[in-house]
Amino acid sequence: MDFPAFPDAPPLFSQAEKLELASPKTNAKRFRELLSEKTKAYNDLFHDLYPIEKLVKGLSGLYDEVMHAAWVRAGLHEESDIAMVAVGGYGRSELHPKSDIDLLILLNDDREPNAAKIESFITFLWDLKLDVGHAVRTISDCASLAETDITVITNLIESRTLYGDKELLANLKLKIDVNHMWDGHTFYRAKLLEQQQRHAKYQNTAYNLEPNLKECPGGLRDMQVIDWVAKRHLHTHRLSALVDKQFLSEDEYMQIKGAVSHLWRIRWALHTIVGRKEDRLLFDHQRTLAKEFGFDDEDLKRNVERFMQGYYQSVAAIQQLNDLLLQHFEESFLHIEENPDIEVINERFQINNGQLEIRHPDVFSETPSAMLEIYKIMGDRSEFKGIRANTMRALRDNLELVDESYRNDPVNTNLFLDIIASRYRMTTILRSMKHIGLLGRYLPEFGAIIGQMQHDLFHIYTVDAHTLQLVENLRRFLLPESRSVFPISSQAIRHIAKVELIYIAGLYHDIAKGRGGDHSELGCVDARLFCERHGLNKHETDLIEWLVRHHLLMSVTAQRKDISDPEVIWEFASIVKDQERLDYLFLLTVADINATNPSMWNSWRASLMRQLYLETKRALRRGLDFPIDAEMQSDEHKQRALEILIERNADIIEAENIWSEIEDEYFIRSSGEEIAWNTEAILNHRPSTKPLVAISPLGGRNFSGASKVFIYTPIASHLFAVTAALFEQMGLTILDAKINNTSNHYSLDTFVVMESGENCDTNLHLDRERIELVKKTLIEQLDSPSLYESVVKRFTPRHLKIFNAPSTVHFVSQPEEVWSALEVTAPDRPGLLALIGQFFMEHNIMLHKAKIATLGERVEDTFYITEENGDLITEHTRMQHICDALKHSIDRFSQATDK
Repeated sequence: MDFPAFPDAPPLFSQAEKLELASPKTNAKRFRELLSEKTKAYNDLFHDLYPIEKLVKGLSGLYDEVMHAAWVRAGLHEESDIAMVAVGGYGRSELHPKSDIDLLILLNDDREPNAAKIESFITFLWDLKLDVGHAVRTISDCASLAETDITVITNLIESRTLYGDKELLANLKLKIDVNHMWDGHTFYRAKLLEQQQRHAKYQNTAYNLEPNLKECPGGLRDMQVIDWVAKRHLHTHRLSALVDKQFLSEDEYMQIKGAVSHLWRIRWALHTIVGRKEDRLLFDHQRTLAKEFGFDDEDLKRNVERFMQGYYQSVAAIQQLNDLLLQHFEESFLHIEENPDIEVINERFQINNGQLEIRHPDVFSETPSAMLEIYKIMGDRSEFKGIRANTMRALRDNLELVDESYRNDPVNTNLFLDIIASRYRMTTILRSMKHIGLLGRYLPEFGAIIGQMQHDLFHIYTVDAHTLQLVENLRRFLLPESRSVFPISSQAIRHIAKVELIYIAGLYHDIAKGRGGDHSELGCVDARLFCERHGLNKHETDLIEWLVRHHLLMSVTAQRKDISDPEVIWEFASIVKDQERLDYLFLLTVADINATNPSMWNSWRASLMRQLYLETKRALRRGLDFPIDAEMQSDEHKQRALEILIERNADIIEAENIWSEIEDEYFIRSSGEEIAWNTEAILNHRPSTKPLVAISPLGGRNFSGASKVFIYTPIASHLFAVTAALFEQMGLTILDAKINNTSNHYSLDTFVVMESGENCDTNLHLDRERIELVKKTLIEQLDSPSLYESVVKRFTPRHLKIFNAPSTVHFVSQPEEVWSALEVTAPDRPGLLALIGQFFMEHNIMLHKAKIATLGERVEDTFYITEENGDLITEHTRMQHICDALKHSIDRFSQATDK
């Protein structure tokens, strides 16, 4: 491919333009025009793939000339003992199109500032619409601030004089030298702490959905930390000097330079697209950037994922080298005076002051299996602090030895299985192996998913980060503190025969993401090949392959099907077949949900998973040849409810009279505890004809998060629409809905709700005042509905607007058709359920039950409906009309709320 020939440096102002800028007759408008012309020329060069380093430096030089013209224009060139100093990124001669321009107007200690001229200078820059930050200080002021403020000293380290007396900055730098303040050790510790605190703001991961390319782990700031520490302690003025000082290899320098250049190009394009300083890769910007960087296939989602994979790979490289260099710095000039405490492990490894290291430089080249052995050693012993920088570098330098023959060597496959079975720090070891590049080399299929994002709101991590988080979650189930949070998981993981098998299934469950096709089926192939290569027996191989194939089965069944239906339980148990698979699948599913998006795991999902697990366990004990029937389940639930009511001294005869009025489906699909709660509430409410509203925590007082809202009120067509609208207005999200009718024309509705948005971690049932407000509002509006039509037009959050795919609506067959099941998949929008409720009301449809599943940016809801008279909806024309009309209403609603 032929590349265009570029000039050595991008164009600055011509001599004629410089004269025009210097003329007092040239107004701010003309300045802006000239800047606009040059900026356009720079953007043209950017699109022609001009080297980004030269563009960034050239743009800084362009603004140097603007600063000079403005300085002269304000008459400051006539003043003595004053200088204009560039600090921050501008001080490094690095500017992107909308970067801040940070200036220090530096004065001699005995100099009073000419306030009028300085004000004229800054005002003119603002008139040019430049984002200028400035400070006016004397040398002593700067030194005093720098002594106590890490940010000030950092800015001054990379400052440069633009115009004025150069001796002023030289004198200041003498005052802030390491001999007077912030010695190399102290400065390093402060920057390290600063970086740790910054990383914590981004959950210590580079793999956020909308990352900040400057501040996130692996972002540009991490590279600057290296630069700052090197300047302060090693007195270097360019990154390449670290190669000369043997802190970086030539290959590492080229790798980090390439990663920084990539992020610079993204940042340049982002500033240009947004038209202002912006470092966040928001969803809508990701789409535009993907096209800008040449990903312009018809598959928009895939384009974004490919673009972001490149981004994540660059930040991973920066993060890796940031960690390596900071550790190298620490070993080299923080612990240089320590007496080494050496413990020899074998002929290849030793412990040096608590850190593992190789005993000679050629360990890995002479014994390549040692690259896995070092991690096995880490997993066998608990006292290691980590691996020394020289050893990590040697490991990186020998990764090319990990080839197909290496992967098939029994010594290495046994070592890897030992790592998976590590007693200590197994997930830390896997993350280190990924970080250094070894895991992706040893498992090429895993290497393919590194940085693989999923462009949605449900999966908040890249596939590789999610996978390792899942494995960590599985490890946590073994910790004592998990017994209260994950009681069943904590018990189940202690009962499975071989815990390593579920770690392997976890590693492979999403291994085929991004390939197209069914990733569960494709992943089975990789999982089986892994098992065969590592010598697992047939039973273990079959189990892992089955888990990978069915890793979504339990969550789909629990969240999208009616697990109170004995037929659903029997169908699920028939696939699982035995208790061993049930335990393994339950553990994998709980760990998977929590690793996909921690906010998705709440008391409601926990209760669904617990219910499905326990009901399936009962079905397996009973035997698949003896499925429980609906009548038997109804009798069991009634018997349990009677026991509770008797304990509470309730009127049993009156309770049974109430039950005689309720349809059988209610008793099949409601637990004994729920039946008793509902019955007692109705007994206490009678003979009032007002709507009854009762609120209880889900699953008892020990379960936080979701609440149950029970409504007993005369049947009305508006009931679901009004209730859904009111919950929406009160900031409550509906997770589940059951609607049952009585023979005396009353409706028994049970809604599972949670606080929505920023209040999702709070508990409705713990706030007595809020409970009373919810009850009062529901009772008033159910008694005299007036509100729901306006509630469905609420504001849609920005991140939801980006994802606006067309809805799908269709009927699905049921194992036992009591009701017609209507499935709706649509973009999540405030007021959507109220809209659907209103649609049912207007089309004479009776809603009996709803399964509500919100998966990031979309909802996948199932509504169990009949005609108003209770008949099934089976006529094809009627079904098609309902689907078409509801889809049209939802799509029109989504478009309207996005405006």
